[in-house]
Amino acid sequence: MQRRTPWRSKPPLVLDASGSAAHLVSRRYAWFVLLMVIALAATDYIDRQIIVSTFPYLKKEWGLSDAELGALVSVVSVAMAVFTLPAARLADRWGRVKSIAAMGTAWSLAALGCAVAGNYAQLFVARGLLGVGEAGYGPAGGALVSSYFPQRLRATVLSLVMAAGPLGTVLGVVLGGVMAERWGWRVTLGAFGLPGLLLALLFLIIRDYRMPTAADRSEAAPAASPAAAVPGLRATLGELFRSRTAVWCYLGGALNLIVLSALYSWLPSYLGRAYGLSSAESGAKAALVILAGVVGAVAFGHLADRCGRTRPRRRLMVPAVAAVVTCGLLTAGFGALPPGAAQFALVLAAGLPLAAAIGTTPGAVVDVVRPSVRATALGMVVLVQNLLGLAVGPVLTGLLSDAFGLQTALAVIPLFCLAAAAAFWLGSRTYENDLAAVSGGDPAATPDTSDEMELNR
Repeated sequence: MQRRTPWRSKPPLVLDASGSAAHLVSRRYAWFVLLMVIALAATDYIDRQIIVSTFPYLKKEWGLSDAELGALVSVVSVAMAVFTLPAARLADRWGRVKSIAAMGTAWSLAALGCAVAGNYAQLFVARGLLGVGEAGYGPAGGALVSSYFPQRLRATVLSLVMAAGPLGTVLGVVLGGVMAERWGWRVTLGAFGLPGLLLALLFLIIRDYRMPTAADRSEAAPAASPAAAVPGLRATLGELFRSRTAVWCYLGGALNLIVLSALYSWLPSYLGRAYGLSSAESGAKAALVILAGVVGAVAFGHLADRCGRTRPRRRLMVPAVAAVVTCGLLTAGFGALPPGAAQFALVLAAGLPLAAAIGTTPGAVVDVVRPSVRATALGMVVLVQNLLGLAVGPVLTGLLSDAFGLQTALAVIPLFCLAAAAAFWLGSRTYENDLAAVSGGDPAATPDTSDEMELNR
């Protein structure tokens, strides 16, 4: 059996029934693929979030309201929600690598289109097209890397992938603030389109995987396409909603992201208005909070894996507790304190637990569905979290800001974290049974097969 794989295009890996690679690659190759997924995901979030640094310039040039500005962030999430499941379904049938390359190319071209928009309507449409391009990347990328690593590391690995979101947001906010001051909002919005395009095309060298067919198992036929082992639409939908754990994770992740998206989108503007900072200064200060989210996503994802070793349900108790802590810190910071060092200290502290769910949630969903629909399951995560979470936070905060002021809006929005905590707790109650249903009856006997262990040795 071949253990070391050159970094060039190869026939697809064949997974066994549990989702393990039957033809192994080296550990170095697996980590190379993970780093590629993270790099493109970070570029994705730079293109997605860099617009918040241009809010003051767009507001001044086009006379936009806070609700209209928030809609420029939310439209990306709505577009992603609408197109995620078709794109994820395509990834399961067409192949993860091809889908990632196509999606990355599409959103990078849309980012370049944002730079040449002549009015608000054109910019709104270009931002929507950016969301269409991003729709299938997360599910395809998550499914790809989750099959290169064993189940015992899945929350950690997916937390690293998901942490690329806050990392890209940090870079977008910091670089966007500096670039908007020096070169204007047009250059800022289009600056990362070309790097994203190059990364997307580079993905074509990555080796994909597919599920085995009956012909593979009998060793009597040549390799089939990725679609061969993918169940039909009705069976797929049944698999996505069979698990109550998955349903609660869909909902809990979305409620948590209402708060995260609101804070990440509006904190630079709040710091500029309440603290009197320039765009570059407010971007740098907001980046500290978002950077705390990067650390929190990875740290809490790893903590969830450690807590779940003996009792798997504890994996979901970690984001549940983190959500309660986040609500307390942000509500106290914006609701009880005036602008100043004490307020910012509480907001910065909240940045750590705020991102605790972004890796643990999809990790739990992948655990409780079958390998043949992993990309589609992650697509459902993206759909629900974008439509009910990321799309809601920025525009709802803008509406509340227009009516009551931005500080009041940021004090009220964190209450959604309490509802998220309740959803995660409910999901934890069914997690072990749902995991056992996938892993063969024993929740402790996770799909860590010998092949998977060898992959990461």
